[in-house]
Amino acid sequence: MILLIDHYDSFVYNLARYLNRLGQQTSVVRFDEIELDQIQASTVDAIVLSPGPCAPQQAQPSVDLVRRFTGVIPILGVCLGHQCIVAAFGGQIVPASEPMHGRTSEVLHDGQGVFAGLENPLTACRYHSLVAERSTLPSELEVSAWLEDETVMAIRHRSAAVVGIQFHPESVLTAAGYPLLANFLDLHGFKVERPLPAIDQECQQVVASTPPQTDRPVSF
Repeated sequence: MILLIDHYDSFVYNLARYLNRLGQQTSVVRFDEIELDQIQASTVDAIVLSPGPCAPQQAQPSVDLVRRFTGVIPILGVCLGHQCIVAAFGGQIVPASEPMHGRTSEVLHDGQGVFAGLENPLTACRYHSLVAERSTLPSELEVSAWLEDETVMAIRHRSAAVVGIQFHPESVLTAAGYPLLANFLDLHGFKVERPLPAIDQECQQVVASTPPQTDRPVSF
């Protein structure tokens, strides 16, 4: 079972849907309801830290979780979750050069770990106004994805199963979200359902599940 930590952000449900479609069972728990002593490695196979609207300082239970379970349970952090990982190891989170909300960027990566086999650069959707300060990253963490201007887009722990992704793999605007998440699952022994869902199928399912609004006026 994958424990999905919710930072009061709707993207947590996108993450849950993506993981479910990859064949995984998830359990969603709000970050401020975490009981670290109740998380058992025998029942939790991985931890995923969701995006969120705050900074790591306001999500201290998630920072504590990373410190407690690094090297015990595989951890994946997305957006705020990524920043919590950086903060847990002593790196600094600072304002980005400009806010990025629902905009895509071309992300360069090293082709290893969760990025194995993905196109390079990778088109990725970003929703954030904070970033990890590269010069403050501790020796335990290495940068695995970045922008042309060297802004950090992903990190991995050098010896433990800990990965942070600044962009949103669970957004339909990210070109390879399913393959990236499948890589994380493959690396840690999960059975992944294949063939992987495609982004165009995801968009079609969202449209098909949306009730028609023909009785309402259209506004622009």
